[in-house]
Amino acid sequence: MRITSPRRRRTLAGVGLAAVAALALSACSVTGASSGGGSQGDGTGTINALFMKQAGYSESDVASMIKDFEAKNPKITVKPTFVAYEALHDKIVTSAPAGTYDVVHLDVIWPAEFASKGIITDVTKNFPASWKSEMLGGALSSAEYQGKYYGVPWGPSTKLFFYNKDMLAKVGAGPDDVKTWDGVLAVAKKLKDAGIVQYPISWSWSQAEALVCDYAELLGAFGGQFTDSSGKLVINKGAGVQALEFMKKSIDDGLTDPASTTFLEDDTDKSMAAGKTAMELNWESTFRDQNDPSISKVVGQVAVTVPPAGPNGDNPGVNGSMALAIGAKSKHQAAAWKFIEYMTSEAVQDKYVTSSMTNWKSSYTKPEITKTNPEVFAAAGKAYDSMILRPPVANYNTVSQAIQVELQNALLGKKSPQQALDDAVAAANAGQK
Repeated sequence: MRITSPRRRRTLAGVGLAAVAALALSACSVTGASSGGGSQGDGTGTINALFMKQAGYSESDVASMIKDFEAKNPKITVKPTFVAYEALHDKIVTSAPAGTYDVVHLDVIWPAEFASKGIITDVTKNFPASWKSEMLGGALSSAEYQGKYYGVPWGPSTKLFFYNKDMLAKVGAGPDDVKTWDGVLAVAKKLKDAGIVQYPISWSWSQAEALVCDYAELLGAFGGQFTDSSGKLVINKGAGVQALEFMKKSIDDGLTDPASTTFLEDDTDKSMAAGKTAMELNWESTFRDQNDPSISKVVGQVAVTVPPAGPNGDNPGVNGSMALAIGAKSKHQAAAWKFIEYMTSEAVQDKYVTSSMTNWKSSYTKPEITKTNPEVFAAAGKAYDSMILRPPVANYNTVSQAIQVELQNALLGKKSPQQALDDAVAAANAGQK
């Protein structure tokens, strides 16, 4: 599977995703909000679409999709623009007043901000009822804000659990032993005591978005969420504190590589590929890297599964998905919806599955699709159905920065987990007033 690594955009988000014939999709009227000067148009004309350059679908993939779409919809012309992920957020914001782009490519952490600022269109009434059962639940939430949909999922992604099965076998452990985080620590201790590896687990715990992603999975495993019903951060209570205590204790017990506090996802990937790490959380493309003989010493030794479960059996992955949305000031919202409906359809996503995973449940049961990477499909299909969102708040970057700083303070022993999270919550919630 040629999924371009999504790690760089995950890491930087806190600062600034069997060929099948494509379906001919019927037009749907855009009935969502079009405030701020937008209009539906007549479903024809030229639409401008803004895409991300890196991760998931390549520019040539998108060009092929557009060519097929235009052949089926000869009265619509699509003009694509590609920018690096680091420039995508600001490009959407600065172009919004002029209505430059009819379709924009969203990261999962942006819908709250863009919806609350009237930058993207509410398309809830466009969603067929069947999508809620046909799409993976975690993917479906990618462009959801306050119970409304502001876009359509286009490439789900989450962190999965990877382990070196050969190392585990040396201490009599197997897949059943790492289905829970308690089990992971027990196996890690056996590996360390047996001298198989000095530090059995590595993480992406540098002060960056990567740290928030790892914390999110553990927060979810312990049964928690980032915010309450009012949108206020509540990670300084219960599950939030337990998750951070788990992280700190794994360092103190010598089970987590202390260098993890300087690691991003590529570093953990390289550590496992070098045989220095037995277990890690990372994005889907890690499995490909571990089996690439040009960069890995552990080819054929690594297994991939859904994230381990916490004390109550919870094991959501962190939602790292993308979506396509309609600009609120677009003058061609009906045509934009036709394009989005086509691009996100099951048939199109199946056709390009070697570039990005699909958000349609049935794709994960099609042998002609899953044979491209059966291990990742088996793990990802389960993980995508239940994913935890990072704080769905309008000032996400500010909140993420506050969380990053205080998680690091706890992991480095500068503050207790409770004090660190109290301070994170105080800083984040103050910024929301």
